[in-house]
Amino acid sequence: MEGCWKGIPTLLVVLAVLAASGSSYQIVEGPKNATVLKGSEARFNCSVSQGWMLIMWALNGTVVLSLTPKEPIITNNRFTSASYEVDGNFVSEMIIHDVQLSDAGHIKCSLQNSDRDGSAYLSVQVMGTLLIPSSLVVTEDEPCNVTCRAVGWLPLPDIAWEIGVPVSHSSYYSFPEPDDLQSAVSILTLTPQGDGTLTCVANLKGLDVHKSAAVNLTVIEPPSESSYQSEIRKSANVKTNKEMMETKIKSGNENYGYRADESRTTKISSLPPKSYEPSVPVQCSTTYPQQGPDGHQPAPVTRPHVSFIMASPRKVRNVTLV
Repeated sequence: MEGCWKGIPTLLVVLAVLAASGSSYQIVEGPKNATVLKGSEARFNCSVSQGWMLIMWALNGTVVLSLTPKEPIITNNRFTSASYEVDGNFVSEMIIHDVQLSDAGHIKCSLQNSDRDGSAYLSVQVMGTLLIPSSLVVTEDEPCNVTCRAVGWLPLPDIAWEIGVPVSHSSYYSFPEPDDLQSAVSILTLTPQGDGTLTCVANLKGLDVHKSAAVNLTVIEPPSESSYQSEIRKSANVKTNKEMMETKIKSGNENYGYRADESRTTKISSLPPKSYEPSVPVQCSTTYPQQGPDGHQPAPVTRPHVSFIMASPRKVRNVTLV
């Protein structure tokens, strides 16, 4: 019994040594946050003190790479390892190849038999495409718009314009596409005065990367003002002549010698009543007897006397008595 008790202190000493040796290594510096482009490489470093036995790298809670002092344990070819020493500490570097959007998230470096770890966050950005006309023909000193469309970007880029054209005015504004969260539009308004190149530049936030697309601008002179006005007048004259011809066809030509009966009647009725004799002699074969004031019939005459008394305005017609 006494021998058993004598062995306990020795066991405690061994356990203490193991515990001390297990706690002698630790993470000196963990990985740092990184932002990379889709399709590129992402690198994370984890520095640990000497004496470590196993280093594990995890992405969003899943171990994707492990290292022993002898060799790395690779389970996915997209996740590889590099190692070196700095100031007496061991540095493990995890390299993610061909980064995808699904790789975005939490990165963690941890040690076996240690409750301490180092963590970081991986952000993935996508550089899309720029859609812009390759060439444009515009009129000198006339305002025009040029549109540049950024498609498939994450996050949306900052869009600017480089103007290699002599202009009297230029301005632009950008806005996101309402139905596409990964697309934006920028519209440049300018008044050109000569040929040149316009360049649309899209910059990704958080990364020193950009993409650009250019359009060649050809400026033509405006049409001559005199010839333009001449064409306008010619067009107006043709239209007026056509309308006049259509009116004449429908209503006939105007007779400027015609006088309405109503106007003649009005003039005649305004004069005092008087007898009227036709200017042309009328040959008659019969006579028309009339009663005189004394009741006797006058002698027959060969020329009839015709009188017209205009009591009211009416039409006047010449009558030939036979």
